[in-house]
Amino acid sequence: MSSIVLSAGVRSNLLQLQQTSDAITQTQTRLATGLRVNSALDNPNNYFTAQGLNNRASDLGNLLDSMATGINTIQAANNGISAITKLVQSAQSLVSQAQQTSDTTTRASLATQFDQIRSQIDQLAQDSGFNGINLLNGDNLTVTLNETGKSSVTISGVTDTTASKLAINASSNNWAGATDITAASTALTSALTTLRSQAQSLGSSLSTVQIRQDFTKATINTLQTGANDLTLADSNQEGANLLALQTRQQLSTTALSLASQADQNVLRLFQ
Repeated sequence: MSSIVLSAGVRSNLLQLQQTSDAITQTQTRLATGLRVNSALDNPNNYFTAQGLNNRASDLGNLLDSMATGINTIQAANNGISAITKLVQSAQSLVSQAQQTSDTTTRASLATQFDQIRSQIDQLAQDSGFNGINLLNGDNLTVTLNETGKSSVTISGVTDTTASKLAINASSNNWAGATDITAASTALTSALTTLRSQAQSLGSSLSTVQIRQDFTKATINTLQTGANDLTLADSNQEGANLLALQTRQQLSTTALSLASQADQNVLRLFQ
């Protein structure tokens, strides 16, 4: 089949029409996706830079879940310490009552209540875990703070039982002697000091993780904003471009028609 020969005028207007059609398709794609860089073909530098920023934001986003779990674990332990502190204070009240009476029956009753509180302290310590980690039952917690794993914080667990860290012995001789009551009072005072120190340490660790959590959220926002600046399309501008291109397309179609009519004038010479 012989090739079709087009006049210079027709070919020029046809090329212009094709370019305008391609530009309209590209603009419509940008409006549909909201992106001016949809692939590496559009702008390789911006595309891969934005991809790297989004990948890091995604990695940091995964760390937020770990941080949230860590925060809840620390808060669970802190709640346990607060509850144990109240129990120790209740035990101190029993000791105070025992010191104010010499009745052996009353002291024996108070000693029994004291031992019951000791049992509750041990149970509270065992129930202060979160997601399988209990900082009051000897477990340690490590919270990763960046995507490379090079930054982390480790919270060392304690064993807040009456037989271990708190060192609150069971009542002896039903508190019949003043010496036994004084020993219990001393142990409770020491236990309170230990609990307050632990609460302070947990509070410091909790503050550190929360600060890093807020920092990570801000970093993710910065990364995503940076990626968007490199790839997002201006919908107002693209809408205006589409209208201008559609007008140009109509003009190109008209120009092509006029160029074709010029060729048709030659045909009339043979009629």
